[in-house]
Amino acid sequence: MLEASLSQFFSQWRRVVLGGNRVVLEGLVNSDPDAEPPPRLRRALMQWPGHYYWQRRSDGRWLVLVREFVAARERWWLHALLLVATLLTASLGGAALLPAGSSEGATLAGGATLAAGAAGAAGAELGGTLMVRLMRGLPFSIPLLAILGAHEAGHYLAARRYRINASPPYFLPFVPELNVIGTLGAFIRLRSPVYDRQTLFDISVAGPLAGLAIAVPVLALGLAHSQITPDVAGTPLAHQFVVVGGLPPWRLGDSLLLLLLRSMLAPQGVLQLHPVAVAGWVGVLVTMLHLLPLTQFDGGHALFALIGRRQRVVAWAFWVVLVAMGIALWPAWLVWAALALVVGRGSLAHPRIVTAGVPLDPRRRLVGWLLFALFALCFVPLPVA
Repeated sequence: MLEASLSQFFSQWRRVVLGGNRVVLEGLVNSDPDAEPPPRLRRALMQWPGHYYWQRRSDGRWLVLVREFVAARERWWLHALLLVATLLTASLGGAALLPAGSSEGATLAGGATLAAGAAGAAGAELGGTLMVRLMRGLPFSIPLLAILGAHEAGHYLAARRYRINASPPYFLPFVPELNVIGTLGAFIRLRSPVYDRQTLFDISVAGPLAGLAIAVPVLALGLAHSQITPDVAGTPLAHQFVVVGGLPPWRLGDSLLLLLLRSMLAPQGVLQLHPVAVAGWVGVLVTMLHLLPLTQFDGGHALFALIGRRQRVVAWAFWVVLVAMGIALWPAWLVWAALALVVGRGSLAHPRIVTAGVPLDPRRRLVGWLLFALFALCFVPLPVA
């Protein structure tokens, strides 16, 4: 048995079965954390039918091996159906962000120009038909779903790397008349326990980093194609962005990241955002909300991986600030404060994991603090006025 042949290299080791379908084998290889593994062990690892990684702990160099017996069978047809439905509802929402008769969707170069130009031509002939609305909304829905898909794909691929039983992304369509953008986002399900803080960290940060890698260029592209709109007296500095699809217009809040991009790429003044820019703005906002350091949000996972049980103190302090902002600035913060309690079943502390005592390595700690710096740059105290 391969596990038995590997265990001969361990001075101490243990075997843990998780979820009935996943085995984790970890062992101390050498009491010197900087010692290189012996050649025989490296050759044996080449035959391991799973994932493995090294950890430098205070008592030496540990090897962690993860194996999955049978991969879960997924209903890919359901995920595809939800994706198509969400594309339709988000496109209808995107069309509502444009004023009647607008051809703004036709300003992008390349494939987006062709699609939006076709939409403009169809709009002139067919008026307000459903197909025309869908075509007009594509410059919003396609980049938005790309951001949401990248976020959840980051989680999914990281989870599968550690042989965790995880579902592919579920996209959530929604009635655009009720929330404008036509979707409630997307999510994946982790169906087996997380073993250690390294696994938890890698899965939690992969989503926000992948989402921002798409959202920031999308936002920059959209800002470059946004136009100045006549200012309204008393417009506060924090609400320079305007979406003109509604009456009165929607006013979207700024963040440090968006302020920086706007100063480099967009004309100065109150902007009528291009639908692509709105998609980027929503993508950055969604990423920021996922990074709230509460319970089982991505930020809660990452913070627990960084500082362990002290995450509880930070979470409660941040929750109080969230409630205060909900009372003073934006009532939706109260919804997120309540949602955090629902997700955590009355607690804001992160749930226990199998091996919580092993800290992260310095490289991951650096990535973690940089991620929370990005959270601060993306934070919008008053997203919608």
